[in-house]
Amino acid sequence: MKLVTENNKKEYTEFLSLHDRCNFQQSLEWGKVKENWNNEVVLAEDENGKIIGSISVLIRKIPIFGKFMYSSRGPVCDIYNKKVLKQLKDGLCELAKRENAFILKIEPDIKSDEKKFREIVEELGFKIKDDAKNFAEEIQPRYVFRLDIKGKTEEEVFENFHSKTRYNIRLATKKGVEIREGTKNDLKVFHKIMIETGKRDGFIIRPLSYFEKMYDELAPNHMKLLMAYYDEKPIAGIILIMYGRKTWYLYGASSNEHRNLMPNYLLQWKAIQEAINSKHDMYDFRGVCGIVDETHPQYGLYRFKKGFGAEFTEFIGEVYIPFKPLKYKLYNLSEKLYKKIVLTKSKIKKQGENK
Repeated sequence: MKLVTENNKKEYTEFLSLHDRCNFQQSLEWGKVKENWNNEVVLAEDENGKIIGSISVLIRKIPIFGKFMYSSRGPVCDIYNKKVLKQLKDGLCELAKRENAFILKIEPDIKSDEKKFREIVEELGFKIKDDAKNFAEEIQPRYVFRLDIKGKTEEEVFENFHSKTRYNIRLATKKGVEIREGTKNDLKVFHKIMIETGKRDGFIIRPLSYFEKMYDELAPNHMKLLMAYYDEKPIAGIILIMYGRKTWYLYGASSNEHRNLMPNYLLQWKAIQEAINSKHDMYDFRGVCGIVDETHPQYGLYRFKKGFGAEFTEFIGEVYIPFKPLKYKLYNLSEKLYKKIVLTKSKIKKQGENK
């Protein structure tokens, strides 16, 4: 089992940054953000000891069940090279044995139509769960919008937006919305607006300390906060992550005030411009629901991201090995029950607030 150590951290970071399958969630910096987990990176090497594949794994002890091993958007390698994938799988199994893990769950940055990859991982003993449609069914969103900006100018990208999206960007500019880069101190304002957003849209917000930890580990090279102002008052904001030749829109928040000024459209355009100027290949809008139906409560988010001319992308889903199948089955049942209880409590609380 080959792991990233103090001796090869620099080599690994360089390998990740230059690889076409680079993802910030496979970085050592992201492993530090997830401080409630232990982080290990399993490596595949060639005969000369050069890194040719990797997978970053988060490990956490779950009361009663044991250790949970999870990899978000790995592996980083030639996904058609069975020898490399086997080397990584063998390392993961050895790590699982050392940790006494009951499950290894991977949510790869690999599209659902990659049939050859499916065949290889199933031959190697992995199982695949690929029937999720909603955000709550997986840890990472299975459906995203991705914008190809490789070698494109701002004008070319802008012209590919939906006419309504272009109109809203121009409207925000005309009405006097200004976009400024925020500092760590501005995270407090961003978080306050995010709480407002969460109450409006019905989702749980991470504590301010999480965003401050993210800033400490990733800024300024890999994280940026953009804030929208109107009459010197902050009304919206987004957090961007930059790694390798890619940019991800990770978090967004918007006040209930001045939404008619379309600050979210201008924020996204400024972020895309930053990515283009950085010579990046891709801008990732992150998650949307897989149910494309105008009656769905999250259809507005789908329509918003689609308006930027991005490609609707479906990932393969969960690739996993249940080392202790019975424990994993019981864990899944407990997770479903827990989510049901949380959802019920949230609905009761919302009903109470609306009375």
